[in-house]
Amino acid sequence: MKLLSIAVPCYNSSRYMRKCIDSLLPGGEDVEIIIVNDGSSDNTADIAEEYRERFPSIVKVVNKENGGHGSAVNSGMEFAKGLYFKVVDSDDWVNQSAYIQILDTLKNLIKDGKTVDMFISNYVYEKEGEMRKKVIKYHHALPQEQVFTWKDVRHFRVGQYILMHSVIYRTNLLRECGLRLPEHTFYVDSIFVFNPLPYVRTMYYLDVNFYRYFIGRADQSVNEQVMIGRIDQQIKVNKLLVDYYVEEKQRIIVNGKVRRYMLNYLDIITTVSSVLLIRSGLPENLDKKKELWNYIKEKDKWIWGHLRFGILGSAMHLPGKLGRKITVDGYKICQRIFHFN
Repeated sequence: MKLLSIAVPCYNSSRYMRKCIDSLLPGGEDVEIIIVNDGSSDNTADIAEEYRERFPSIVKVVNKENGGHGSAVNSGMEFAKGLYFKVVDSDDWVNQSAYIQILDTLKNLIKDGKTVDMFISNYVYEKEGEMRKKVIKYHHALPQEQVFTWKDVRHFRVGQYILMHSVIYRTNLLRECGLRLPEHTFYVDSIFVFNPLPYVRTMYYLDVNFYRYFIGRADQSVNEQVMIGRIDQQIKVNKLLVDYYVEEKQRIIVNGKVRRYMLNYLDIITTVSSVLLIRSGLPENLDKKKELWNYIKEKDKWIWGHLRFGILGSAMHLPGKLGRKITVDGYKICQRIFHFN
């Protein structure tokens, strides 16, 4: 069995996928790299096959019809043989020294009989045109270099949430929780991180800057104007997270820290949906914002009340044009501080 399976979802990725794959190859025989060609129309498939021929014991290639990022991740999980599972998007890459440290740490944990459910490390915003790189670390919230449980988790700061970039899951945990991402849907990274959390018992945090998250291409899915254009996708994911929380509520509420973290995550996602709808300036999107909040209220009034009357929820409901301007101005300040979008 391999130590770590790394899925690399690729769609028309020929311009940048080599940098990604080359950064993963130093993992050697401990790693399997699963390149998932999601129906590309460029020469992504040829590049993937080239790597498979050069590194047949390390690289797998899955060619499939286009189904979107979630579908590609699903395929990666289906073919994964590693004890742990990681997603690295084809326009991102990893730091080699941090990579080796993570693999060594995972091997030592296994040698000591400590197979953890979730492994966390830092990620870096590689934002186009910026010399200073924003690093997301977790040392204020998580114990370092030791196995811990939810009871040891401290307060997460704003902008410090665990994303797909920072997490490695035990592969069988993803299967045990029945994780399946929706096809032809953007922004499913949130589901990948969110849904397994009630099943996580043991964790480990290594304070290394591992994942390099490239951000800045005009056509990138997290570009703000692209997100506004795809706002229905964001709303869909938002609702799916709410649905999942309600479905798994009995499992979630037995652990106060899991409940608090997942509610705070819902708060952030719903705020992002709301502020993008406001920022678009379109009357029909203000109606969609109202419909989203009504959806949450109908699903679970307690969750709705927690979100609606919290600091962020209140800010999303400031009345009139002036209120919406204050909301957008606050969002712009957060953009500058936390370097997102």
